[in-house]
Amino acid sequence: MKHVTLNNGVKMPQLGYGVYQVEPAEAERCVSEALKVGYRLIDTAQAYRNEEGVGAAVKNSGIARSEVFLVSKVWISNYGYEHAKASIDESLRQLQTEYIDLMLLHQPFCDYYDAYRALEDAYREGKLRAIGVSNFQPNHFIDLASNVDIVPAVNQVETHVFCQQIKAKEYMDSFGTHIMSWGPLAEGRNGLFTNPVLEAIGKAHGKSVAQVALRYLTQRDVIIIPKSTHRERMEQNFSIYDFELTDTEMEQVKALDLGKSAFFDHNDPETVKMFMGWRGL
Repeated sequence: MKHVTLNNGVKMPQLGYGVYQVEPAEAERCVSEALKVGYRLIDTAQAYRNEEGVGAAVKNSGIARSEVFLVSKVWISNYGYEHAKASIDESLRQLQTEYIDLMLLHQPFCDYYDAYRALEDAYREGKLRAIGVSNFQPNHFIDLASNVDIVPAVNQVETHVFCQQIKAKEYMDSFGTHIMSWGPLAEGRNGLFTNPVLEAIGKAHGKSVAQVALRYLTQRDVIIIPKSTHRERMEQNFSIYDFELTDTEMEQVKALDLGKSAFFDHNDPETVKMFMGWRGL
């Protein structure tokens, strides 16, 4: 398993398991399976409503807590200093842990400055080992990172072969912030699983399209958290470090970049309106 070193010296697995859209009742089973496969990075969030299942799986796994890297996120309904502070404590309770390895602000909307200050204080108190943000576009990210005491260790954003965040990653790199991908397989959009370029590269290496798409990201130093509720696919997604794409293959995949989201644009006013309607989650 490859690890990356965050800007505060904390080591984090590059490949993890995400539980977005995993039903709360299924979360414990799925995370237990992922841990058995070998995953040691688990990504959840307050808004997913499955932190409790994640915590139970880790606690009952027999694996030392120090060997599992837990990531969660503060939802926008919990922004503002006091609300964010209380929500961090609630996430600790739900996850049945004394600390969270990485806590992110989930969206770049509402009172995220005061929420981030709550992350900073929880970090200083030892409740969080690292802090960061999620879905912060370059304009949001540069603004925040330039005006806080603790620069985000991670920015988790949509990143896959069709939305490669090449320029955004350059801005993150300039602050020493690691890019972390959500949706590394684009949820199959744009015909990802039948893409002829990815299929040809996969055939050359005896690997699946998904494995090629994930390996491309890891070779670009992107942290990834593919999700599946099926053990076989968990194993396939985990088995990506036994081959390497050539420089030519990397360029072929790079050419697939469309430079735009396959889901929604966080700078679009309609997207902002949508999130304002989700404040009560």
